[in-house]
Amino acid sequence: MTFSIVARSADGESWGVAVASKFLAVGSAVPAAVAGVGAIATQADANVAYKGQALAHLDDGATAEVALQRLLEEDEGRDHRQVGIVDVDGNAASHTGSACLDWAGSRTGPGYAIQGNILTGSEVVDAIEAAWLASPEDAPLAHRLLEALTAGDAAGGDSRGRQSAALLVVRDGAGYGGLDDIAVDLRVDDHAAPITELARLLELNDLYLTASTEDEKVPVTPELADELDRLARGSGARDFAAWVGTENYEMRVAPDGSWIDEKVLAIIRGDRS
Repeated sequence: MTFSIVARSADGESWGVAVASKFLAVGSAVPAAVAGVGAIATQADANVAYKGQALAHLDDGATAEVALQRLLEEDEGRDHRQVGIVDVDGNAASHTGSACLDWAGSRTGPGYAIQGNILTGSEVVDAIEAAWLASPEDAPLAHRLLEALTAGDAAGGDSRGRQSAALLVVRDGAGYGGLDDIAVDLRVDDHAAPITELARLLELNDLYLTASTEDEKVPVTPELADELDRLARGSGARDFAAWVGTENYEMRVAPDGSWIDEKVLAIIRGDRS
């Protein structure tokens, strides 16, 4: 009832899962990941305990294949499970139980595990794999995962239709304020076009919840600081710092006001156009 891709970025710094299904809130059940440890998708007759168990095995030094073997050995329902794992080094492993409903199967390669069940056919996982391999390795992992998921959906996806999708990506220090590892954690729980909606949310995530790169930072001179305060007051804010907090641009402006992201600079200037 689900198709997913679990992967590590080519630079070895990010891990993530993209998943879609004709199932309510698939993101609540399938994906899990920890930076510097690995990522997992558990689906079909999902055993959600696999998530914590697999990550614990990986954190203890197990490879993806060893972690998968341990999960299956301890689970009498293994024939009904489907699971994909990628470890800290990019090793990948996937399992499709013999009792999973057709079409069910998987593809694995260096740094990725793709799996699906109740699909229109093998062309779905083939399309996901082809899109993943064709995407630029230096592209952000979230965008590579979403592109692959979109390709699987276009190839037929879940044979029962569409309902939900999710995207989870972790990287050390990538979270809000740099205080956790959550780079992307987006869910579309019930929607007629969940992957399209997920793409829209990722654009917002890139703006609001992604830290600025050095190339995107514009130094704030005294003259620019005066302009920013003037523009902020013109939009009804007490000052520029208040405008940043009100508009949720904390990840895109330096806490001490020493720089502003070029996108946010364009936005506040647009408020006065």
